[in-house]
Amino acid sequence: MPGTLMNIWVPKEIITKNDHNTMYIPPTKPAVLLLHAFTMDGIFTWFLQVFALTREYAVYVPDLLFFGGSITNRNERSVNFQAEFVARGLGILKVEKVTLVGLSYGGMVGLQMAKLYPKLVKCLVVSATVIEMTESISLDSYKQFGVTKWSDLLMPKTTKELRMLFSFGFHKIPWFPDFVYGDILETMYRNRKERNELLEDLVIPDKDATSYTNFSHDIHMVWGGNDKIFDLDHAMTMKTQLGDKATLDWIKDAGHLVPLEQPFKYNKRLKCILERVSKHH
Repeated sequence: MPGTLMNIWVPKEIITKNDHNTMYIPPTKPAVLLLHAFTMDGIFTWFLQVFALTREYAVYVPDLLFFGGSITNRNERSVNFQAEFVARGLGILKVEKVTLVGLSYGGMVGLQMAKLYPKLVKCLVVSATVIEMTESISLDSYKQFGVTKWSDLLMPKTTKELRMLFSFGFHKIPWFPDFVYGDILETMYRNRKERNELLEDLVIPDKDATSYTNFSHDIHMVWGGNDKIFDLDHAMTMKTQLGDKATLDWIKDAGHLVPLEQPFKYNKRLKCILERVSKHH
């Protein structure tokens, strides 16, 4: 049984076989790391971005621990723990610098990575996220969604609950036949006990919040204009907290899961940011 196993989708050109041993080569293109939301794994969240970026960038897509193929027998459940293992994985893959793109939970992990490993992260692009998930932010959301804890919303047990989650995650919920909801429920919501523990660990009492905003990185916030979970008011407050290093752009007719709902508009903005970053670094 491995201690910790993290599944990372990597560019095929960085892998080479030498005497049947797998060797990793540092990427020759600028590296982009995509960190997924809590409701799905890496490729399900980002497949439309992977297609759009692979020609010009070396794209890395981890499944965070307890998502997709990633597991650990350790007891830690913090965002720091996730950040540490993503950074370790990139080290093994010989990636020295990344532009980090994070959605929702992935954005929280990304901000921690930037704080813990400032030399590894060039800059951040975050959507639908918070710097820290405080009790007061959580309580506001519980009230809005009629739940008593995050897992009531984010860990659906029935197709009806999954539809409700999607109705909050999207501005306009895409139509799927019932069997697709059933398949998503079956494939995306394993490791329930551990994921519930991740959500419990996520919420910080207000008195313990560090209010850390002293990032040395540029932080590009790309928001869904109709995000029902962390709305534009929240985004503007966060931008103010982050100060001059942060920019905020929002996409009309997009909810919380903005890269999935408006992939073409989102990709266009993401590519503009990545081009600017490549020129300046």
